[in-house]
Amino acid sequence: QVQLVESGGGLVQAGGSLRLSCAASGRRFSDYAMAWFRQAPGKEREFVGAITWTGGSTYYADSVKGRFTISRDNAKNTVYLQMNSLKPEDTAVYYCAASIKGYTGDYVSGYGNWGQGTQVTVSS
Repeated sequence: QVQLVESGGGLVQAGGSLRLSCAASGRRFSDYAMAWFRQAPGKEREFVGAITWTGGSTYYADSVKGRFTISRDNAKNTVYLQMNSLKPEDTAVYYCAASIKGYTGDYVSGYGNWGQGTQVTVSS
């Protein structure tokens, strides 16, 4: 099993940027495809994006494409979410997730390991 801890959330004005980090421990990090999800109050958890084991491919939800970038550093056991041009509708708790099967899709059930989440609030 891998344990995941997110950090980097906070309060930012619309148009600003934040970088979230997700540090992994336990099983070898490079065994996992990684993803970011978010959940706003009263809404279902939604896919933000994912990255393959090696970082060679990334996938994004249409709502964040062109604004958010996922990357990973396997030497540091960390995956990142760079968020630019933030909008109030990006306000949510952001979660990182891991898939030992290499899944990079948008189903919550495709990921077996989750972090505790970090709050991102974008003010208008």
